[in-house]
Amino acid sequence: MLQQIRTLILKELTLEWRQKYALNGILLYVVSAVFITYLSVGAKQGNIGVPTWNALYWIIILFSAVNAVAKSFVQEHQGRQLYYYMIASPESIIVSKIIYNSILTLVLALLGYLVFSIILGNPVQDQGLFVLNLVLGSLGFSACLTMVSGIASKASNNATLMAILSFPVIIPILLMAIRVSKNAIDGLDWSVSVDKLITLLAINAIISATAYILFPYLWRS
Repeated sequence: MLQQIRTLILKELTLEWRQKYALNGILLYVVSAVFITYLSVGAKQGNIGVPTWNALYWIIILFSAVNAVAKSFVQEHQGRQLYYYMIASPESIIVSKIIYNSILTLVLALLGYLVFSIILGNPVQDQGLFVLNLVLGSLGFSACLTMVSGIASKASNNATLMAILSFPVIIPILLMAIRVSKNAIDGLDWSVSVDKLITLLAINAIISATAYILFPYLWRS
Protein backbone atom coordinates (compact mmCIF):
# COMPACT_ATOMS: atom_id res chain seq x y z
CA MET A 1 0.00 0.00 0.00
CA LEU A 2 2.84 2.41 0.82
CA GLN A 3 4.38 1.72 -2.58
CA GLN A 4 1.04 2.44 -4.27
CA ILE A 5 0.65 5.69 -2.35
CA ARG A 6 4.18 6.78 -3.25
CA THR A 7 3.64 5.96 -6.93
CA LEU A 8 0.32 7.79 -7.06
CA ILE A 9 1.80 10.89 -5.40
CA LEU A 10 4.65 10.88 -7.93
CA LYS A 11 2.04 10.57 -10.66
CA GLU A 12 0.21 13.65 -9.35
CA LEU A 13 3.46 15.62 -9.20
CA THR A 14 4.38 14.55 -12.75
CA LEU A 15 0.99 15.59 -14.11
CA GLU A 16 1.15 18.91 -12.28
CA TRP A 17 4.64 19.54 -13.67
CA ARG A 18 3.51 18.76 -17.21
CA GLN A 19 0.42 20.95 -16.90
CA LYS A 20 2.11 23.98 -15.43
CA TYR A 21 -0.76 26.22 -16.44
CA ALA A 22 -2.94 24.71 -13.69
CA LEU A 23 -0.48 25.41 -10.87
CA ASN A 24 0.55 28.77 -12.33
CA GLY A 25 -3.11 29.76 -12.59
CA ILE A 26 -3.69 28.99 -8.92
CA LEU A 27 -0.54 30.88 -7.88
CA LEU A 28 -1.64 33.84 -10.00
CA TYR A 29 -5.04 33.68 -8.30
CA VAL A 30 -3.44 33.98 -4.86
CA VAL A 31 -1.17 36.88 -5.79
CA SER A 32 -3.86 38.77 -7.72
CA ALA A 33 -6.43 38.25 -4.94
CA VAL A 34 -4.05 39.74 -2.37
CA PHE A 35 -3.20 42.66 -4.66
CA ILE A 36 -6.87 43.36 -5.42
CA THR A 37 -7.54 43.28 -1.67
CA TYR A 38 -4.76 45.81 -1.19
CA LEU A 39 -6.28 48.11 -3.82
CA SER A 40 -9.82 47.64 -2.53
CA VAL A 41 -9.21 48.45 1.12
CA GLY A 42 -6.78 51.21 0.22
CA ALA A 43 -4.41 50.04 2.90
CA LYS A 44 -0.75 50.82 3.05
CA GLN A 45 1.71 48.40 4.60
CA GLY A 46 0.94 47.92 8.27
CA ASN A 47 -2.18 50.13 8.30
CA ILE A 48 -4.82 47.41 7.93
CA GLY A 49 -6.66 46.22 11.04
CA VAL A 50 -5.58 42.91 12.55
CA PRO A 51 -9.06 41.26 12.45
CA THR A 52 -9.47 42.38 8.82
CA TRP A 53 -6.01 41.07 7.91
CA ASN A 54 -6.76 37.72 9.54
CA ALA A 55 -10.21 37.32 7.95
CA LEU A 56 -9.06 38.32 4.47
CA TYR A 57 -6.11 35.96 4.63
CA TRP A 58 -8.18 32.89 5.46
CA ILE A 59 -10.90 33.75 2.95
CA ILE A 60 -8.34 33.94 0.16
CA ILE A 61 -6.64 30.71 1.28
CA LEU A 62 -10.01 28.94 1.43
CA PHE A 63 -10.98 29.87 -2.12
CA SER A 64 -7.48 29.07 -3.35
CA ALA A 65 -7.74 25.62 -1.76
CA VAL A 66 -11.14 25.04 -3.37
CA ASN A 67 -9.75 25.90 -6.80
CA ALA A 68 -6.68 23.71 -6.26
CA VAL A 69 -8.42 20.63 -4.86
CA ALA A 70 -11.58 20.74 -7.01
CA LYS A 71 -9.73 19.16 -9.92
CA SER A 72 -8.66 16.10 -7.90
CA PHE A 73 -11.25 13.75 -9.39
CA VAL A 74 -13.00 15.99 -11.88
CA GLN A 75 -9.98 16.02 -14.21
CA GLU A 76 -9.75 12.21 -14.20
CA HIS A 77 -11.71 10.76 -17.11
CA GLN A 78 -13.51 7.43 -16.76
CA GLY A 79 -10.91 5.42 -18.65
CA ARG A 80 -8.13 6.55 -16.32
CA GLN A 81 -10.28 5.86 -13.25
CA LEU A 82 -10.93 2.32 -14.49
CA TYR A 83 -7.18 1.86 -14.93
CA TYR A 84 -6.55 3.03 -11.36
CA TYR A 85 -9.29 0.68 -10.15
CA MET A 86 -7.39 -2.27 -11.62
CA ILE A 87 -3.90 -1.43 -10.38
CA ALA A 88 -4.42 0.25 -6.98
CA SER A 89 -6.65 -0.06 -3.94
CA PRO A 90 -9.18 2.72 -3.26
CA GLU A 91 -7.56 3.34 0.14
CA SER A 92 -4.23 4.08 -1.57
CA ILE A 93 -5.93 6.43 -4.03
CA ILE A 94 -7.74 8.52 -1.42
CA VAL A 95 -4.71 8.69 0.90
CA SER A 96 -2.42 9.76 -1.95
CA LYS A 97 -4.93 12.41 -3.05
CA ILE A 98 -5.23 13.80 0.50
CA ILE A 99 -1.44 13.89 0.99
CA TYR A 100 -0.81 15.57 -2.36
CA ASN A 101 -3.62 18.11 -1.89
CA SER A 102 -2.39 18.84 1.65
CA ILE A 103 1.07 19.65 0.29
CA LEU A 104 -0.41 21.80 -2.49
CA THR A 105 -2.72 23.66 -0.10
CA LEU A 106 0.11 24.25 2.37
CA VAL A 107 2.29 25.68 -0.41
CA LEU A 108 -0.53 28.03 -1.39
CA ALA A 109 -1.06 29.03 2.26
CA LEU A 110 2.63 29.80 2.76
CA LEU A 111 2.76 31.71 -0.52
CA GLY A 112 -0.31 33.69 0.51
CA TYR A 113 1.33 34.41 3.87
CA LEU A 114 4.46 35.67 2.12
CA VAL A 115 2.50 37.87 -0.28
CA PHE A 116 0.32 39.19 2.53
CA SER A 117 3.43 40.03 4.57
CA ILE A 118 4.97 41.94 1.67
CA ILE A 119 1.89 43.84 0.51
CA LEU A 120 -0.26 44.25 3.64
CA GLY A 121 2.36 43.90 6.37
CA ASN A 122 2.90 41.08 8.88
CA PRO A 123 1.25 41.59 12.29
CA VAL A 124 1.92 38.00 13.47
CA GLN A 125 3.88 37.89 16.74
CA ASP A 126 4.04 34.10 17.23
CA GLN A 127 5.29 32.70 13.91
CA GLY A 128 5.54 29.10 15.16
CA LEU A 129 1.91 28.91 16.28
CA PHE A 130 0.74 30.57 13.07
CA VAL A 131 2.64 28.11 10.84
CA LEU A 132 1.41 25.13 12.89
CA ASN A 133 -2.12 26.44 12.44
CA LEU A 134 -1.51 26.71 8.69
CA VAL A 135 -0.43 23.06 8.54
CA LEU A 136 -3.52 21.84 10.42
CA GLY A 137 -5.82 24.11 8.42
CA SER A 138 -4.35 22.98 5.11
CA LEU A 139 -4.76 19.33 6.09
CA GLY A 140 -8.37 19.93 7.09
CA PHE A 141 -9.22 21.80 3.89
CA SER A 142 -7.58 19.21 1.65
CA ALA A 143 -9.11 16.18 3.42
CA CYS A 144 -12.61 17.65 3.28
CA LEU A 145 -12.41 18.97 -0.27
CA THR A 146 -10.75 15.81 -1.61
CA MET A 147 -13.53 13.58 -0.33
CA VAL A 148 -16.24 15.97 -1.52
CA SER A 149 -14.52 16.22 -4.91
CA GLY A 150 -14.72 12.44 -5.22
CA ILE A 151 -18.44 12.51 -4.45
CA ALA A 152 -19.14 15.45 -6.75
CA SER A 153 -17.30 13.82 -9.67
CA LYS A 154 -20.09 11.21 -9.79
CA ALA A 155 -22.71 13.91 -10.41
CA SER A 156 -23.33 16.03 -13.49
CA ASN A 157 -23.20 19.46 -11.84
CA ASN A 158 -20.10 18.70 -9.78
CA ALA A 159 -19.01 22.28 -9.03
CA THR A 160 -22.31 23.22 -7.39
CA LEU A 161 -22.53 19.92 -5.50
CA MET A 162 -18.99 20.29 -4.20
CA ALA A 163 -19.74 23.77 -2.82
CA ILE A 164 -22.93 22.58 -1.11
CA LEU A 165 -21.42 19.46 0.45
CA SER A 166 -18.16 21.03 1.63
CA PHE A 167 -19.70 24.14 3.23
CA PRO A 168 -20.95 22.54 6.51
CA VAL A 169 -17.61 20.80 7.10
CA ILE A 170 -15.34 23.64 6.03
CA ILE A 171 -16.96 26.25 8.31
CA PRO A 172 -15.86 24.66 11.66
CA ILE A 173 -12.32 24.21 10.33
CA LEU A 174 -12.23 27.79 9.07
CA LEU A 175 -13.58 29.29 12.32
CA MET A 176 -11.15 27.29 14.45
CA ALA A 177 -8.19 28.25 12.23
CA ILE A 178 -9.17 31.94 12.37
CA ARG A 179 -9.30 31.86 16.19
CA VAL A 180 -5.91 30.18 16.53
CA SER A 181 -4.29 32.55 14.03
CA LYS A 182 -5.79 35.51 15.94
CA ASN A 183 -4.10 34.23 19.10
CA ALA A 184 -0.83 33.89 17.16
CA ILE A 185 -1.17 37.44 15.85
CA ASP A 186 -1.78 38.78 19.35
CA GLY A 187 1.19 36.81 20.69
CA LEU A 188 -0.81 34.96 23.35
CA ASP A 189 0.65 31.98 25.17
CA TRP A 190 0.31 28.58 23.50
CA SER A 191 -1.78 27.30 26.41
CA VAL A 192 -4.63 29.56 25.26
CA SER A 193 -4.71 27.83 21.86
CA VAL A 194 -4.02 24.22 22.89
CA ASP A 195 -7.69 23.25 23.15
CA LYS A 196 -8.44 24.81 19.77
CA LEU A 197 -5.48 23.06 18.16
CA ILE A 198 -6.60 19.72 19.61
CA THR A 199 -10.13 20.34 18.32
CA LEU A 200 -8.79 21.21 14.87
CA LEU A 201 -6.61 18.10 14.88
CA ALA A 202 -9.59 15.98 15.95
CA ILE A 203 -11.74 17.38 13.13
CA ASN A 204 -8.98 16.59 10.63
CA ALA A 205 -8.66 13.04 11.98
CA ILE A 206 -12.41 12.44 11.79
CA ILE A 207 -12.63 13.73 8.21
CA SER A 208 -9.60 11.73 7.08
CA ALA A 209 -10.86 8.54 8.74
CA THR A 210 -14.31 9.01 7.23
CA ALA A 211 -12.82 9.49 3.77
CA TYR A 212 -10.63 6.41 4.21
CA ILE A 213 -13.58 4.24 5.28
CA LEU A 214 -16.26 5.47 2.88
CA PHE A 215 -14.25 6.12 -0.28
CA PRO A 216 -13.93 2.42 -1.29
CA TYR A 217 -17.74 2.18 -1.56
CA LEU A 218 -17.83 5.32 -3.69
CA TRP A 219 -14.92 4.12 -5.82
CA ARG A 220 -16.61 0.81 -6.69
CA SER A 221 -19.58 2.65 -8.14
